[in-house]
Amino acid sequence: MDKLVFKLLYRHVSLGQTLGFFLANWLGLAIVLCGWQFYRDASPVLSGGDSFMKKEYAVVSKKVNALNTLTRKQNGFSAEEQADLQNQPFVERLAAFTPARFSVYAAVSAPSGLTMGTEMFFESLPDDYIDADLSQWHYEPGSSTLPVILPRSYLNLYNFGYARARNLPTLTEGMVGMVNVRFDLAGTAGTQRILGRVVGFSNRLNTILVPQSFLEEANARLAPDGEQRPARLAVELKNPADARFAQYLQAHGLEAEASMADGGRAAWFLQLTSSLVMGVGAVICALAFYVLLLSVFLLLQKHTERIRTLLLIGYSPQRVGLPFHLLAWALHLCSLILALCTLCSLRNVWAAELAELYPQWEAPALWPAFAIAAALFALVAVLNYFAVRRKVGASLTS
Repeated sequence: MDKLVFKLLYRHVSLGQTLGFFLANWLGLAIVLCGWQFYRDASPVLSGGDSFMKKEYAVVSKKVNALNTLTRKQNGFSAEEQADLQNQPFVERLAAFTPARFSVYAAVSAPSGLTMGTEMFFESLPDDYIDADLSQWHYEPGSSTLPVILPRSYLNLYNFGYARARNLPTLTEGMVGMVNVRFDLAGTAGTQRILGRVVGFSNRLNTILVPQSFLEEANARLAPDGEQRPARLAVELKNPADARFAQYLQAHGLEAEASMADGGRAAWFLQLTSSLVMGVGAVICALAFYVLLLSVFLLLQKHTERIRTLLLIGYSPQRVGLPFHLLAWALHLCSLILALCTLCSLRNVWAAELAELYPQWEAPALWPAFAIAAALFALVAVLNYFAVRRKVGASLTS
């Protein structure tokens, strides 16, 4: 009898509608899964430790004027000024540059015995704002080696300016990282000598960075009686294109390093584009599901008399609706499997490009995408089950 039920209820299935749902659902699912997985794969390149694009933030400082120069007035930010900027609607968060309150002298000894040295300065920021490889960016109290991050522009100035003019050898980042630098620190309460090693180069921060834990401890130990307002703030913006940020800077006599903007805008627009792509895929999936329900409801309408008869002779609504459930679930499962195959194929293409662009990139696992696919299948199955069950139950009263 069940075979007869299936035969009767599937007699008027429209091949065109079925194929239309299958193709639309496959396309929508493929767009959603590929968009989500691509953004997940690209996130280390967009916002990782040594990425070329991070979420937009700008380094904000007060404009230097002649009065401050003559009076030697500190041009830093007070706690009230930082709080006012933090409370602006276009600001996600901000962090102050922590300056060293002691003097720093750096020296490098060559194998020939020649020693070169220069005066330097230290600053620090929370790790979230640093665009360099953070795998070696840690300092334990009492450690004999201090990790340092330099601006990449310093190395470029040496290689393409100073080294060429003096006929000196150019240096790679790896060669600089193998050199130990001796730092002599001198404050009002004491001195300290420590070895340092360059562990990375920053494209965005034009300063000499050390871990914040070290600088806070060294300030407290070497210059405990000093207090210095931060001269610069790292401000993370919700939208890098927000005109209110520029208006605020103009109204308060502030300026921002313009070189920070391009990478952040590109990252923000890529995030927006990824969201739009996944949104389009979700809309296609929703329309495909609507087409499927419409097709099933048309089938139910054509078989109203047969369904009523089956229910009257003792078949339960669940048993009568089973053929329609199986039809919808089978079509959705097939389109989901094809979408996952599409995802795996396309991912091999962009993974090769990302690995070439970002050698440290490691491909994230695919199981979250499969979990999302399973969740989408479960959602569609549940929605279809209740919709069909309600329609079958209504056949008795129609």
